[in-house]
Amino acid sequence: MKKWVKIAGLLALMSVVLVGCSSGASSKSSSSSSKANKAASSKVTSGASQQAYTDPKTMKGKYDIVIVGAGGAGMTAAIEAKQQGMNPVILEKMPVAGGNTLKASSGMNASQTKVEAAQGVKDSNDQFYEETLKGGGGTNDKALLRYFVDNSASAIDWLDSIGIKLDKLTISGGMSVKRTHRPHDGSAVGGYLVDGLVKEVKKEKIPLFVNSDVTKLNETDGKISGVTVKINQDKTKKIAAKALIVTTGGFGASKQMIKKYRPDLAHYVTTNQAGATGDGIKMIEKVGGYAIDMNKIQIHPTVNQSKHILIGEATRGEGGILVNQSGKRFYNEMNTRDKVSAAINKQKGKDAWVVIDTGVRQRSSAIDFYIKDKLGVEGKTLDELAKKMKVPAATLSKTVSTWNEAVTNKKDAEFGRTTGMDHGLTTGPYYAFKIAPGIHYTMGGVKINTKTEVLTKKQQPIPALYAAGEVTGGLHGDNRIGGNSVADIVIFGRQAGTQATAYVKAQQ
Repeated sequence: MKKWVKIAGLLALMSVVLVGCSSGASSKSSSSSSKANKAASSKVTSGASQQAYTDPKTMKGKYDIVIVGAGGAGMTAAIEAKQQGMNPVILEKMPVAGGNTLKASSGMNASQTKVEAAQGVKDSNDQFYEETLKGGGGTNDKALLRYFVDNSASAIDWLDSIGIKLDKLTISGGMSVKRTHRPHDGSAVGGYLVDGLVKEVKKEKIPLFVNSDVTKLNETDGKISGVTVKINQDKTKKIAAKALIVTTGGFGASKQMIKKYRPDLAHYVTTNQAGATGDGIKMIEKVGGYAIDMNKIQIHPTVNQSKHILIGEATRGEGGILVNQSGKRFYNEMNTRDKVSAAINKQKGKDAWVVIDTGVRQRSSAIDFYIKDKLGVEGKTLDELAKKMKVPAATLSKTVSTWNEAVTNKKDAEFGRTTGMDHGLTTGPYYAFKIAPGIHYTMGGVKINTKTEVLTKKQQPIPALYAAGEVTGGLHGDNRIGGNSVADIVIFGRQAGTQATAYVKAQQ
């Protein structure tokens, strides 16, 4: 146990950057985990990295349900299963829980919620459905999408019931109303969500083992029966289970898979944590599942290129604008991520600046992290800011003045923006963050149905095998709307926990 306490102490030195969206795993996981450890810096930005996880010596050989991956979807599934009487376990290959969920910044989309009602926001599930379908180019799995929107409000309530309160609203690109739910203090949603889930996992006494790399989904007599796990890159152990839930995330950090499916994106930086390397997809394919939409990879428009940190969508949702190297706006900042990224790539240098004022900073406390981490420049006045940005001061001043008039008149004559216009950029100091697109999210993954059952190519469920989160494909279509990934992991994480429990109980 003393040895494990030491390990937990070392984990507290790891950096978990709270800026960007899901959960992840690794194709050559042992080496990937090792590289991640070496690459970690010494600052701590989340309580999740300070948790003392379950002692690996206590790992049993059998559990009711094994959850592979300790991101938002995995922990949600485990909590739901435990609340329904199961004995689940969570296995995470990385040294900390959280996966890509730790990097989520914008919030969680949901419609017809008590939060919207309390704040006078008129919304509907149908409106959420149609706008997400439009954002995905009409290619979304409509059954998954319908389940997703219809169960979004109850997911907010469920989080609230375990002490995770998302009662501040903002708006994301492609949405028409404020349905992106954030922590009350405006902080990044990822760290807050993961901390809350880890605390609930601990409260429910659910074993959560880190540095536990699942390398194989096992079958007995043609039926899913458990997993093979490598512990601390050394000891290998087989664990039997009555059901499995795979929540290992996408493959946004796998250069090999990005090159295979989208060679045109091979040179892009990624916002993904090191563990997001597609392990779950590969393991599921080996037991009869199949993947869809693997070439649908989302690039996020606003990524710091030197540190690979995402400048969250809330900076624009709370009133920020994008300007090019000439100091001019060039596109509707609140359009969908794919279109905004394309517009940035057409600018000189294929980059741009996110410009905000102190008002935006006050409304989104995640910006404090960007400033503290020196991701941008600051000016007491717009002229001082322009000088540091190396753009014409007169042009930037005119751009901001024109934007402020648009906000006052509630009409953006230049680019037709209609959302994120509650406040102008009027209060110094002013801030600017240089950004360019980066790989952010993989829409493709294994095929599931609304019960989160993993399907074969003949559309038959693989008994005892479930999946949720970014490891799955189809929900988001061609392009994911900001705020939908956090909703995805909670909504379908809960469903996976519920359905796996029902399966286990039916076998008893």
